[in-house]
Amino acid sequence: MGTAHFDFTAQVAVVTGCGAGIGREVTRALLAAGARVHGIDRVEGEPLDLPPTAQPVFHELDLADGEALKACAASIVATEGRVDLLVNNAGITRDHALWKTPDEDWEAVLAVNLSAPFRLLRELAPHLRERGFGRVVNVVSINALRGKFGQASYSAAKAGLVGLTRTAARELGPRGITVNAVAPGMVETAMSAALPAEILERARMETATGRLGRVEDVAAVVLFLLSDLASHVTGAVLPVDGGQLA
Repeated sequence: MGTAHFDFTAQVAVVTGCGAGIGREVTRALLAAGARVHGIDRVEGEPLDLPPTAQPVFHELDLADGEALKACAASIVATEGRVDLLVNNAGITRDHALWKTPDEDWEAVLAVNLSAPFRLLRELAPHLRERGFGRVVNVVSINALRGKFGQASYSAAKAGLVGLTRTAARELGPRGITVNAVAPGMVETAMSAALPAEILERARMETATGRLGRVEDVAAVVLFLLSDLASHVTGAVLPVDGGQLA
């Protein structure tokens, strides 16, 4: 199997949800490709399997705190003098049937999965527009593109992020900024490992490839969309699901 080689030398990236799962692998892959990465999460996670000089700059932050997120974005721009790449990856779930979903769970999921990406992109947009360059990737879900029992809040938030992606692509495209989304299916992470075995097996049976996704599968597509290879791709929502939606 071929391996894509990306070069993000001298570029500055911001990745939310960098402490685990997909966000951790995206952070690792960007660092390995030469980027300087600022990671935002509530928990830092273990050091990456990279040299000490190639670790992310970590910002401990509750993404539901809009003022703290605004200050963090401004600090990164002031410190680095530039931001080139943004990956809105962080997400949480509070799964209930919709008639059992309390307001606080609904609001928590929308705050992290939809409002935080909006606020971060809003804060960085003037800087990206002034520079005339930017690559933004929002991590959504195949459940933004279909209904899923028990995920009213999660599916609604991620579907909203699809709408934000397409609108931002329209608004920012004239200034040289692309905005895309990746929609993972079931991916092998610590979070999915906690699910009942029958749910994981059902997801595997939905695939055309006969296996669940890996974080490397998703990270490779994210890096493609951040790279010059995808300079004419914007407003796209690319499933990385092994054919679960096929």
